[in-house]
Amino acid sequence: MKRFSLRQVDLLPSPETHLNKGDTPLNARIVPAVLLALVVVLGVVAALVTSPAPVKAQTKKNAVCIVYDIGGRGDLGFNDMAYLGAQMVHEKLGLKIVALSSMSQDDYLPNLRTLAKQGNCVIIIGVGFLMTDAVKEVAKEYPNQLFAGVDEYIPNMKNVIGIVFRENEGSALAGALAALIAIHYGASKVGLVLGMEIPVLYKFEAGYRYGVWWAVHWYKWKFGQQKNIEVLYQYTGTFKDPAKGKEAAMAQLQQGAIVIYNVAGATGLGIFDAVQQWGTEHGKTHGPPFAIGVDSDQDWIKPGWIIASMMKRVDMGVYYATKKALEYEEGKISSYGGIMSLGIKEKGTVLSSINDLYTFMKMGVEEGVIKPSQEQEIVQKVKAIRESLPPWIWQAVDELKQEILSGKVHVPAPMKKEEIEKIRVEYSVASPNAKGWSLPWTPPTAVTTSSTTTTPSSTASVRTSTVTVTQTVTKSTVSTVTTTVTQQVTTTNWGIAGGLLIIGLIIGIIIGWAAKRK
Repeated sequence: MKRFSLRQVDLLPSPETHLNKGDTPLNARIVPAVLLALVVVLGVVAALVTSPAPVKAQTKKNAVCIVYDIGGRGDLGFNDMAYLGAQMVHEKLGLKIVALSSMSQDDYLPNLRTLAKQGNCVIIIGVGFLMTDAVKEVAKEYPNQLFAGVDEYIPNMKNVIGIVFRENEGSALAGALAALIAIHYGASKVGLVLGMEIPVLYKFEAGYRYGVWWAVHWYKWKFGQQKNIEVLYQYTGTFKDPAKGKEAAMAQLQQGAIVIYNVAGATGLGIFDAVQQWGTEHGKTHGPPFAIGVDSDQDWIKPGWIIASMMKRVDMGVYYATKKALEYEEGKISSYGGIMSLGIKEKGTVLSSINDLYTFMKMGVEEGVIKPSQEQEIVQKVKAIRESLPPWIWQAVDELKQEILSGKVHVPAPMKKEEIEKIRVEYSVASPNAKGWSLPWTPPTAVTTSSTTTTPSSTASVRTSTVTVTQTVTKSTVSTVTTTVTQQVTTTNWGIAGGLLIIGLIIGIIIGWAAKRK
């Protein structure tokens, strides 16, 4: 930049200016005045330029941070699926992974606080609905930290995303698969064993019933034959008692159920035992009867007896929430928080595939849950049993999936007891020996069901729909630091300083002019 002096722009008089005898030299009066004005202005400029920008500096945020539920890695369930999501974040978004395991529920709060204090987490993710209250508490303590909760309904916090799933949609696919298997093998009943009778499980039950109802209609439309399937169901009241799960499943098998859907957590391990035991006692080396797994890919547990699993894709939830957190921190979006609802459209609820099985086998071997020598044997058994079913079964299930995706079908999602009781009647497809049963043929139609949503630990309910809902909040609640913001502040300060410098020069000239006249 070209340098110039004040004299070059004629702001100061020449030293040869004529003076009367006894006068004080004009420069002697003008220069001190100008210098005084400049000192004042430059002091203000220095204060402006060196003053901190009105944005609070922070530790660089460069990690996706996870608090695992009890058991940690190696569960081949929610914890491992959360890790898969973190891996996806690392590979696609470039964040490092920081994770803490919980030995008991008492570890939830300390683990969440430890990560929040570090200050380098773009997002802190709590895995599992049992962590809901802990995530809420720590999120209130650290309002400038972004959080997410997997399977946690947290709708009204500006710095928390509650990641929930439309289990009704994935369960509809499970129900259709179960009904079509029953029809193929000449059976008339399918089973459903659940854990505690809580609102979220009503969605599983309703989806399963809808899928059975849809499959019966589809079969008549496709083949012109009326087949009638009854759904046997039992709530065991627990998620942690395999013995109760086995007892409930055995009772349903004895009544003629050929497929049983596990919606009971660890209690459901007893369902798998019952199915295998029943089959081997009847001289079989694989199903039917079959079980359908839940939440993660459970096909590997009893290969040949578990035909598929309704997966809740926690990995996708972790990835989506982290991506949104990054966009928010970078100023690309203006809001964060609310509910992130994942269903078939978002690949949040799906039936397990062979590719999913490969992924879980790899994790199982890495964690020592599965022996390397077992890996290929498990995959071969699962592939063989799937391929033993006629292709039209899988085609029909995919057709239902496409109808849900297109919006032609809306699977009911009840969250109240009176709502599920109505669905039990409306979507009942009883067995042929049920008295007074009849089902006039009508094509499958879109069914819209209004519902409420609530967490298992809360009696409060909030109305929602079966599409993705994101609550809008303002960005002002979470402070962030970006290069763009800093540059804008610096530019603004220099602009103000330049203006003050010019004003100072003008003041100096005026003072000098006044001194000259004097």
